[in-house]
Amino acid sequence: MAGPLNGLTIVELAGIGPGPMCSMMLGDMGADVIRVDRTKAHVMDRLADPKFAVHNRSRRSVSVDLQSKAGVEVVLRLIEKADGMTEPFRPGVAERLGLGPDVCLARNPKLVYGRMTGWGQEGPLAKAAGHDINYIALTGALHAIGGKDKPMPPLNLVGDFGGGGMLLAFGMVCGLLESQRSGKGQVVDAAMVDGAALLLGGIYGMAGAGLWNDERESNMLDGGAHFYGTYETKDGKHVCIGSIEPQFYALLLEKTGLKDEPLPAQMDRKAWGQLKERLGAIFKTRTRDEWCAIMEGTDICFAPVLSMKEAPSHAHAKARNAYVDVAGFPQPAAAPRFSRTKEGVKGPAAKRGQHTDEILSERGFSAKEIGELKAAGVVGPQA
Repeated sequence: MAGPLNGLTIVELAGIGPGPMCSMMLGDMGADVIRVDRTKAHVMDRLADPKFAVHNRSRRSVSVDLQSKAGVEVVLRLIEKADGMTEPFRPGVAERLGLGPDVCLARNPKLVYGRMTGWGQEGPLAKAAGHDINYIALTGALHAIGGKDKPMPPLNLVGDFGGGGMLLAFGMVCGLLESQRSGKGQVVDAAMVDGAALLLGGIYGMAGAGLWNDERESNMLDGGAHFYGTYETKDGKHVCIGSIEPQFYALLLEKTGLKDEPLPAQMDRKAWGQLKERLGAIFKTRTRDEWCAIMEGTDICFAPVLSMKEAPSHAHAKARNAYVDVAGFPQPAAAPRFSRTKEGVKGPAAKRGQHTDEILSERGFSAKEIGELKAAGVVGPQA
């Protein structure tokens, strides 16, 4: 059964990180996403086998030389009947290539033109290089994450993927819905620095209310509280608890044998350090599996801390089919889930240019044109 975005076509100018994640999400939901790859090897081909580029799954690939006028014209013909397109370049690059929003919207006035950058399209840092760690640093997120001694980057999840890829996917769907009503396209400016800040909205609210300390590991949700954090177990593994509510905390005390001890109040911040040490000693008396047998599935708000190798084998993940084997290894399944228009992974990442002939033929290029474009190096053969 077709996904909820079936019937929509998105042209993606290839990039790395958040742009591909956005396109994966759209493709998993049924959109026909056409990835415009380079004709020659690039840093984006750093994985020996493209099937391991999970964020490149669920779409087809055409390889085009964007440095040539003929290649730019190929892309413009691709977007003539597309619903949307995305580009991953620094501000001004798409314009210099001849694929800026003015040109593309002139060719297709209904086009939703998505732009994925770190700093956004304007501002003093707009054209500077950066990575996830830099974008989240400017929002307050990096300062708030880590131990007392120094900030710790939370992989590249907060900027690249949460603040970038998901923000652009949301923006594209919003733009596509509006375009269907108005008949007009527009530009979606998705910046990782904006998205990372947006993810922090609740924490900014707590800070505004005087409920958040700007010092790491001193708050309820950053590892400061004894009832919300991770603990090492007897076998050197870890478990986590999130027993915030009083009834959940009472159950934690019961299951750890602390119910009848004269302990300080749960929200006595001065006692959090002492109580963390006490709980830490208790959790080290049993293995992770033994604690799972005692706490998992209860209202303690408990879970074992699993590695990525372990996670797909957990009973809950299996029951929900949360991971799928697409190309010989487990990877996250499409999400969110729909009851009628079913989402799903269409297949592993395509090889660069794998569908060039197929896509160009669908868009009205004759066999003669395709042959000439290949001979001139404007479009490339399969990598």
